[in-house]
Amino acid sequence: MFATERGPQKNTQKGTIRMTVALDPSTANLLEKLSKDERLSQSEIVRRALKFFNENRALTDPVLNRKIHSYMELLLSGEHVILDVDHWVLFLNFLEYLPEQEEFWNEHKKVAQSHCEQLKNKVNTVENLLIRLEDCNFFKVVKNSENDFTLILTSERSKKFVVLFIEEFLHSMGVKFEIKENLAKLNLRVKPLR
Repeated sequence: MFATERGPQKNTQKGTIRMTVALDPSTANLLEKLSKDERLSQSEIVRRALKFFNENRALTDPVLNRKIHSYMELLLSGEHVILDVDHWVLFLNFLEYLPEQEEFWNEHKKVAQSHCEQLKNKVNTVENLLIRLEDCNFFKVVKNSENDFTLILTSERSKKFVVLFIEEFLHSMGVKFEIKENLAKLNLRVKPLR
């Protein structure tokens, strides 16, 4: 389809407005393929695409787009759950009173090591790990420099959980680092390799 200089033309018989749109060859091929695959007219594909774009315009923000894809990856695999922060803090509070809490923390370390092995092709830098954990809403990441990060925790109660997980994961990656704990923040500094 190639555009003419004429603007939109009303077709009063069908209540539609006819337009001519210019498409590059690859987009024209895509439109044709979608039309055949979906068994819809090219006009219907364009209408649906415009409505979808309008409803999902926020996805053009690269940060939001990355998070949405991360959430889909995490949730659609069936290995993760959505948990309200109040429930999360409730579990962590309850954990403090269990006589077997050291057993829990040891198992938590094993899970972190296992995650490192499972994610070795996806999480290969400290920043990748922190972004993934930020997507899980454990904290918000502030990148201070290439090797220095501030982690703003969702709850002070989650500090031990987060610290142990990061420590085990980074040890498994062979990364040298230092974590300084503040009240509701952590500072993670990656040490350069010598």
